[in-house]
Amino acid sequence: MVNLYYRTVSCVLSLDEGTTSARAVLYDRQGRRLAMESVPIECSYPQQGWVEQDGRQIWGAQLSAARRTLATAGIAASEIAAIGITNQRETTLVWDRHTGEPVAPAIVWQCRRTASRCAALAASPGAAEVTRKTGLVVDAYFSASKIEWILDHTPGARERAEAGDLLFGNVDTWLIWKLTNGAVHATDPSNASRTMLMNLAAGAWDADLLRLFRLPASMLPKIVPSSGVVGEAAAEHLGAAIPVAGIAGDQQAALVGQACFRAGLSKNTYGTGCFALLHAGGTAPVSRHKLLATRAAGTSAAPEFAVEGSVFVAGAAVQWLRDELHLIETAAQSEALAASVPDAGGVYVVPAFVGLGAPHWAQEARGLITGITRGTSAAHLVRATLESIAFQTRELVEAMEADSGQQLAELRVDGGATANNFLMQLQADILGRPVVRPADIETTALGAAYLAGLATGYWSSVPEVESFWRVERTFEPQWDAVRREEAYAGWKRAVARAL
Repeated sequence: MVNLYYRTVSCVLSLDEGTTSARAVLYDRQGRRLAMESVPIECSYPQQGWVEQDGRQIWGAQLSAARRTLATAGIAASEIAAIGITNQRETTLVWDRHTGEPVAPAIVWQCRRTASRCAALAASPGAAEVTRKTGLVVDAYFSASKIEWILDHTPGARERAEAGDLLFGNVDTWLIWKLTNGAVHATDPSNASRTMLMNLAAGAWDADLLRLFRLPASMLPKIVPSSGVVGEAAAEHLGAAIPVAGIAGDQQAALVGQACFRAGLSKNTYGTGCFALLHAGGTAPVSRHKLLATRAAGTSAAPEFAVEGSVFVAGAAVQWLRDELHLIETAAQSEALAASVPDAGGVYVVPAFVGLGAPHWAQEARGLITGITRGTSAAHLVRATLESIAFQTRELVEAMEADSGQQLAELRVDGGATANNFLMQLQADILGRPVVRPADIETTALGAAYLAGLATGYWSSVPEVESFWRVERTFEPQWDAVRREEAYAGWKRAVARAL
């Protein structure tokens, strides 16, 4: 009987739509990964600082990944208890509510085309009120100025939006709309809190912010709980109607996947960018060190909050080594090449390709390489690039500690780049704290699955899913304090030059 029951609803499907790929993952009742497939997504760069994607390709890649995953696992759609969705945040889509077609390319979170608009707003008397309401620093990173730009630069778009014919959504909303064949236009607080349009404390769209960016309320999705059934994926997509029951922005989903359900627990995700989150409990935090206050993805309707530090370029810097400099053929090769030299030879790489995020928030900063000599080799450049990821993370951790008044005992890590053992050891050395890697580093997808499974009763409680968290390896610091602080001082000098 037990085996028959497991085959009836044997797993939860997580759709994890990231910046460079769409993944789909199946999880069993112990939170173990059964199968995962990934389909790449292209970015285009039509002008300096601009980053775009095709919304239709995003949907096609995600659907393809889901179908491939079911086929790989030999699982029928009727065996899936629920779907959880997690997504690259801030990336902005606008589409026609009647045809479902995007009116313009999606503007990716990294895009800086609205930097001048945001710089002017940040310098205005109203900037403090925006931060007070949203918990965010005024920056082109967030969705509001991106929506405004699309309406202002797409012929007829503003008139169509005012007439109620256009809809806005981040990637979570877009995927839900497509899965439900347009029946559901919704988002969750973790994504809504990244638009610069939601009142953080109230958890609702703010009329003053909509006026500031000249956006009609009719464009915006309904804000629903992160864990709860919002609709059904139409049977035509995967073979059976499946409840969509979990929604969270990628970093908040990773916080759930790392079992950080309570105040004081934190994680750092290493992906295209690097994102450290500290669970702040039920009270909206106020940062004194340029971190962001954001909504955490909760398992009830009660609001939960987090403090976040965002690094714009982390894994993307390794892609740069591969695709533009051709110093490596694969990202995995960076580990051996960096380990082939005892240090970076005095070289520092500041990968401010699209400005610098927390704690600097310098939109116009640009990358640099400093300390090059005749003896500088490809290995030194690769090592310095990996070190830049660890240095930026230390900046985030120090800001979090200053805000909270508490020192982190350990750093829980996840994301694709954590498979690089050399980088993880560097992180422990530069941070001076243990770095803890879980058995499943794809915690973003796992968090979305937990939210969906808890909403549908697949898992009974938060303590049950907390029990699934398992440590794969702990990296202990090996550098002495003198080496650590000298290296960090050199990093700070390099950043000062980039600024």
